[in-house]
Amino acid sequence: MEIRYATNPTDFKTYDGERIRNDFLIENLFNNGKLKMVYSHYDRLVIGGAVPTNEPLYLQEEETLKTDYFLERRELGIFNISNAKGQITVDGEVYELNSKDCLYIGKGNKEVSFESKDPLTPAKFYLVSAAAHKTYPTQKQSLENATHRHLGDDSQSNKRDLYQVIHEDGIQSCQLMMGMTFLAPNNMWNTMPPHVHDRRMEAYLYFELDENETVMHFMGEPNDTRNIVIANEQAVISPPWSIHSGVGTKNYTFIWAMAGENYTFDDMDHVDKKYLK
Repeated sequence: MEIRYATNPTDFKTYDGERIRNDFLIENLFNNGKLKMVYSHYDRLVIGGAVPTNEPLYLQEEETLKTDYFLERRELGIFNISNAKGQITVDGEVYELNSKDCLYIGKGNKEVSFESKDPLTPAKFYLVSAAAHKTYPTQKQSLENATHRHLGDDSQSNKRDLYQVIHEDGIQSCQLMMGMTFLAPNNMWNTMPPHVHDRRMEAYLYFELDENETVMHFMGEPNDTRNIVIANEQAVISPPWSIHSGVGTKNYTFIWAMAGENYTFDDMDHVDKKYLK
Protein backbone atom coordinates (compact mmCIF):
# COMPACT_ATOMS: atom_id res chain seq x y z
CA MET A 1 0.00 0.00 0.00
CA GLU A 2 1.28 3.44 -0.92
CA ILE A 3 1.45 6.01 1.90
CA ARG A 4 0.63 9.71 1.42
CA TYR A 5 1.56 12.03 4.29
CA ALA A 6 -0.30 15.19 5.29
CA THR A 7 0.95 18.75 4.95
CA ASN A 8 -0.11 22.18 6.20
CA PRO A 9 -1.21 25.10 4.02
CA THR A 10 1.88 27.18 4.75
CA ASP A 11 4.22 24.50 3.41
CA PHE A 12 1.85 23.81 0.51
CA LYS A 13 2.49 27.32 -0.85
CA THR A 14 6.07 26.26 -1.72
CA TYR A 15 5.06 23.16 -3.73
CA ASP A 16 5.62 23.06 -7.46
CA GLY A 17 3.30 21.21 -9.85
CA GLU A 18 5.20 17.93 -9.62
CA ARG A 19 5.12 17.90 -5.81
CA ILE A 20 1.39 18.66 -5.78
CA ARG A 21 0.69 15.79 -8.17
CA ASN A 22 2.90 13.40 -6.21
CA ASP A 23 1.21 14.21 -2.91
CA PHE A 24 -2.45 14.53 -3.93
CA LEU A 25 -3.13 12.90 -7.32
CA ILE A 26 -3.72 9.13 -7.47
CA GLU A 27 -3.08 7.67 -10.91
CA ASN A 28 -3.36 4.11 -12.27
CA LEU A 29 -5.95 2.99 -9.71
CA PHE A 30 -7.58 0.40 -11.95
CA ASN A 31 -5.31 -2.35 -13.28
CA ASN A 32 -6.55 -5.69 -14.57
CA GLY A 33 -6.09 -8.47 -12.04
CA LYS A 34 -4.84 -6.15 -9.30
CA LEU A 35 -5.92 -4.33 -6.16
CA LYS A 36 -4.22 -0.98 -5.57
CA MET A 37 -4.58 1.06 -2.38
CA VAL A 38 -3.31 4.42 -1.12
CA TYR A 39 -3.23 5.29 2.59
CA SER A 40 -3.71 8.99 3.32
CA HIS A 41 -2.75 10.52 6.66
CA TYR A 42 -5.70 12.89 6.23
CA ASP A 43 -8.23 11.23 8.56
CA ARG A 44 -6.52 7.87 7.84
CA LEU A 45 -8.52 7.40 4.65
CA VAL A 46 -7.66 4.48 2.35
CA ILE A 47 -8.48 4.90 -1.36
CA GLY A 48 -8.31 1.96 -3.73
CA GLY A 49 -9.26 0.30 -6.98
CA ALA A 50 -9.86 -3.40 -7.68
CA VAL A 51 -10.24 -4.98 -11.13
CA PRO A 52 -10.67 -8.75 -10.73
CA THR A 53 -10.22 -10.89 -13.84
CA ASN A 54 -9.57 -14.65 -13.70
CA GLU A 55 -9.15 -14.89 -9.93
CA PRO A 56 -10.84 -13.18 -6.97
CA LEU A 57 -9.00 -10.28 -5.35
CA TYR A 58 -8.88 -10.26 -1.56
CA LEU A 59 -8.93 -7.18 0.65
CA GLN A 60 -5.87 -7.53 2.84
CA GLU A 61 -3.03 -5.28 3.98
CA GLU A 62 -2.13 -6.39 7.48
CA GLU A 63 1.47 -5.20 7.24
CA THR A 64 0.53 -1.54 6.70
CA LEU A 65 -2.43 -1.42 9.09
CA LYS A 66 -0.83 -3.62 11.78
CA THR A 67 -4.14 -5.40 12.37
CA ASP A 68 -5.20 -9.04 12.02
CA TYR A 69 -7.52 -8.18 9.10
CA PHE A 70 -8.36 -5.09 7.06
CA LEU A 71 -11.71 -4.21 8.63
CA GLU A 72 -10.73 -4.95 12.22
CA ARG A 73 -11.01 -1.23 13.04
CA ARG A 74 -12.30 0.12 9.72
CA GLU A 75 -15.40 0.49 7.55
CA LEU A 76 -15.54 0.39 3.75
CA GLY A 77 -17.57 1.87 0.90
CA ILE A 78 -17.42 0.47 -2.64
CA PHE A 79 -18.86 1.56 -6.01
CA ASN A 80 -18.77 -0.47 -9.22
CA ILE A 81 -17.84 2.22 -11.77
CA SER A 82 -17.82 -0.02 -14.85
CA ASN A 83 -20.71 -1.20 -17.00
CA ALA A 84 -19.78 -4.82 -16.24
CA LYS A 85 -21.34 -6.84 -13.44
CA GLY A 86 -19.32 -7.88 -10.43
CA GLN A 87 -19.75 -9.42 -7.03
CA ILE A 88 -18.30 -8.91 -3.58
CA THR A 89 -18.24 -11.67 -0.98
CA VAL A 90 -18.28 -10.56 2.67
CA ASP A 91 -17.64 -13.36 5.17
CA GLY A 92 -19.37 -15.83 2.87
CA GLU A 93 -22.32 -13.66 1.83
CA VAL A 94 -22.40 -12.63 -1.85
CA TYR A 95 -23.50 -9.17 -3.04
CA GLU A 96 -23.91 -8.60 -6.79
CA LEU A 97 -23.12 -5.07 -7.96
CA ASN A 98 -24.33 -3.69 -11.27
CA SER A 99 -22.98 -0.47 -12.72
CA LYS A 100 -22.88 2.35 -10.11
CA ASP A 101 -24.24 0.17 -7.30
CA CYS A 102 -22.75 0.82 -3.87
CA LEU A 103 -21.89 -1.58 -1.06
CA TYR A 104 -21.10 -0.53 2.50
CA ILE A 105 -19.21 -3.03 4.67
CA GLY A 106 -19.07 -2.45 8.41
CA LYS A 107 -16.29 -2.87 10.91
CA GLY A 108 -15.45 -6.42 11.99
CA ASN A 109 -15.98 -8.33 8.74
CA LYS A 110 -12.95 -10.52 8.26
CA GLU A 111 -12.89 -11.68 4.63
CA VAL A 112 -13.78 -9.53 1.63
CA SER A 113 -13.20 -10.60 -1.98
CA PHE A 114 -13.94 -9.05 -5.37
CA GLU A 115 -14.93 -10.93 -8.54
CA SER A 116 -16.12 -10.12 -12.06
CA LYS A 117 -18.96 -11.98 -13.73
CA ASP A 118 -16.99 -12.00 -16.98
CA PRO A 119 -13.17 -11.88 -16.71
CA LEU A 120 -12.95 -10.53 -20.27
CA THR A 121 -15.06 -7.48 -19.32
CA PRO A 122 -14.15 -7.03 -15.67
CA ALA A 123 -15.91 -4.91 -13.10
CA LYS A 124 -14.05 -1.92 -11.65
CA PHE A 125 -14.52 -1.45 -7.93
CA TYR A 126 -13.65 1.91 -6.40
CA LEU A 127 -13.22 1.59 -2.66
CA VAL A 128 -12.76 4.02 0.22
CA SER A 129 -12.15 3.02 3.83
CA ALA A 130 -12.16 5.07 7.03
CA ALA A 131 -11.40 4.27 10.66
CA ALA A 132 -14.46 3.09 12.61
CA HIS A 133 -15.39 2.71 16.27
CA LYS A 134 -18.74 0.92 15.85
CA THR A 135 -20.14 -1.81 13.63
CA TYR A 136 -22.94 -0.94 11.18
CA PRO A 137 -24.68 -3.54 8.98
CA THR A 138 -23.33 -4.36 5.56
CA GLN A 139 -25.76 -2.90 3.04
CA LYS A 140 -26.09 -2.58 -0.73
CA GLN A 141 -27.86 0.31 -2.47
CA SER A 142 -28.48 1.40 -6.05
CA LEU A 143 -28.59 5.06 -7.02
CA GLU A 144 -32.33 4.93 -7.70
CA ASN A 145 -32.88 4.42 -3.96
CA ALA A 146 -30.41 7.09 -2.82
CA THR A 147 -31.17 10.64 -1.69
CA HIS A 148 -31.16 12.78 -4.83
CA ARG A 149 -30.39 16.50 -5.05
CA HIS A 150 -30.62 18.76 -8.12
CA LEU A 151 -27.92 21.44 -7.95
CA GLY A 152 -26.72 24.34 -10.09
CA ASP A 153 -28.08 25.67 -13.36
CA ASP A 154 -27.13 26.03 -17.01
CA SER A 155 -26.32 29.73 -16.69
CA GLN A 156 -23.46 28.88 -14.30
CA SER A 157 -22.39 25.74 -16.23
CA ASN A 158 -22.77 23.71 -13.03
CA LYS A 159 -26.10 21.89 -13.41
CA ARG A 160 -25.68 18.51 -11.78
CA ASP A 161 -27.43 15.61 -10.05
CA LEU A 162 -25.99 14.57 -6.70
CA TYR A 163 -26.76 11.23 -5.06
CA GLN A 164 -26.05 10.77 -1.35
CA VAL A 165 -25.57 7.07 -0.63
CA ILE A 166 -23.52 6.57 2.55
CA HIS A 167 -24.60 9.46 4.80
CA GLU A 168 -26.72 10.41 7.80
CA ASP A 169 -30.05 9.80 6.02
CA GLY A 170 -28.91 6.84 3.92
CA ILE A 171 -26.65 3.88 4.58
CA GLN A 172 -25.44 4.37 8.13
CA SER A 173 -21.73 4.47 8.96
CA CYS A 174 -19.36 5.73 11.63
CA GLN A 175 -17.72 8.59 9.74
CA LEU A 176 -17.43 7.60 6.08
CA MET A 177 -19.74 9.48 3.68
CA MET A 178 -19.92 8.72 -0.05
CA GLY A 179 -21.98 9.61 -3.07
CA MET A 180 -21.94 10.26 -6.79
CA THR A 181 -22.46 13.41 -8.85
CA PHE A 182 -23.34 13.63 -12.56
CA LEU A 183 -22.69 16.81 -14.55
CA ALA A 184 -25.46 17.50 -17.06
CA PRO A 185 -24.49 17.79 -20.76
CA ASN A 186 -22.81 21.11 -21.57
CA ASN A 187 -22.12 21.70 -17.86
CA MET A 188 -18.53 21.42 -16.68
CA TRP A 189 -18.13 23.02 -13.21
CA ASN A 190 -18.47 21.07 -9.97
CA THR A 191 -18.53 22.52 -6.44
CA MET A 192 -18.45 26.09 -7.71
CA PRO A 193 -18.85 28.32 -5.75
CA PRO A 194 -16.36 26.31 -3.66
CA HIS A 195 -16.21 25.53 0.03
CA VAL A 196 -13.90 24.07 2.66
CA HIS A 197 -14.73 21.97 5.72
CA ASP A 198 -11.94 22.12 8.25
CA ARG A 199 -13.43 19.24 10.25
CA ARG A 200 -13.08 16.58 7.57
CA MET A 201 -11.15 15.71 4.43
CA GLU A 202 -12.53 14.70 1.04
CA ALA A 203 -11.45 12.66 -1.97
CA TYR A 204 -12.79 12.79 -5.53
CA LEU A 205 -12.68 10.13 -8.23
CA TYR A 206 -13.30 11.58 -11.69
CA PHE A 207 -14.57 9.14 -14.31
CA GLU A 208 -16.70 8.75 -17.44
CA LEU A 209 -14.31 11.07 -19.26
CA ASP A 210 -13.34 10.39 -22.86
CA GLU A 211 -9.70 9.59 -23.51
CA ASN A 212 -8.86 13.09 -24.78
CA GLU A 213 -10.85 14.96 -22.12
CA THR A 214 -9.52 16.28 -18.79
CA VAL A 215 -10.63 18.00 -15.60
CA MET A 216 -8.83 21.00 -14.16
CA HIS A 217 -9.11 20.33 -10.43
CA PHE A 218 -8.56 23.31 -8.15
CA MET A 219 -7.22 23.02 -4.61
CA GLY A 220 -5.41 25.08 -1.98
CA GLU A 221 -6.57 27.83 0.33
CA PRO A 222 -9.25 30.04 -1.27
CA ASN A 223 -6.89 33.02 -1.51
CA ASP A 224 -4.01 30.99 -2.98
CA THR A 225 -5.27 28.23 -5.28
CA ARG A 226 -3.43 25.66 -7.41
CA ASN A 227 -4.63 23.25 -10.08
CA ILE A 228 -4.06 19.65 -11.12
CA VAL A 229 -4.85 18.30 -14.59
CA ILE A 230 -6.76 15.06 -14.05
CA ALA A 231 -7.58 12.31 -16.55
CA ASN A 232 -10.26 9.64 -16.57
CA GLU A 233 -10.47 7.33 -13.53
CA GLN A 234 -7.97 9.29 -11.46
CA ALA A 235 -8.55 10.33 -7.86
CA VAL A 236 -7.43 13.35 -5.88
CA ILE A 237 -7.00 13.89 -2.13
CA SER A 238 -8.33 17.13 -0.67
CA PRO A 239 -7.05 18.36 2.73
CA PRO A 240 -9.56 19.88 5.17
CA TRP A 241 -8.15 23.38 4.59
CA SER A 242 -8.41 23.15 0.81
CA ILE A 243 -11.13 23.93 -1.70
CA HIS A 244 -12.00 21.06 -4.07
CA SER A 245 -13.56 22.18 -7.30
CA GLY A 246 -13.13 21.30 -10.93
CA VAL A 247 -14.01 22.22 -14.48
CA GLY A 248 -13.88 19.73 -17.33
CA THR A 249 -13.33 20.01 -21.04
CA LYS A 250 -16.62 18.08 -21.18
CA ASN A 251 -19.22 16.94 -18.65
CA TYR A 252 -18.20 13.99 -16.43
CA THR A 253 -19.10 12.02 -13.30
CA PHE A 254 -17.34 11.92 -9.97
CA ILE A 255 -17.54 10.06 -6.66
CA TRP A 256 -16.99 12.05 -3.49
CA ALA A 257 -15.96 10.54 -0.18
CA MET A 258 -15.50 12.28 3.16
CA ALA A 259 -14.27 11.32 6.60
CA GLY A 260 -13.55 13.32 9.73
CA GLU A 261 -15.14 14.72 12.85
CA ASN A 262 -18.63 15.88 11.87
CA TYR A 263 -21.16 13.47 10.37
CA THR A 264 -23.32 15.76 8.26
CA PHE A 265 -23.28 16.50 4.55
CA ASP A 266 -23.95 20.20 5.07
CA ASP A 267 -20.92 20.95 7.28
CA MET A 268 -19.36 23.41 4.81
CA ASP A 269 -17.68 26.80 5.03
CA HIS A 270 -18.75 28.42 1.77
CA VAL A 271 -16.37 30.72 -0.12
CA ASP A 272 -17.60 33.66 -2.16
CA LYS A 273 -16.08 33.54 -5.66
CA LYS A 274 -14.85 37.12 -5.34
CA TYR A 275 -12.35 35.98 -2.67
CA LEU A 276 -10.72 33.35 -4.88
CA LYS A 277 -7.15 34.02 -5.97
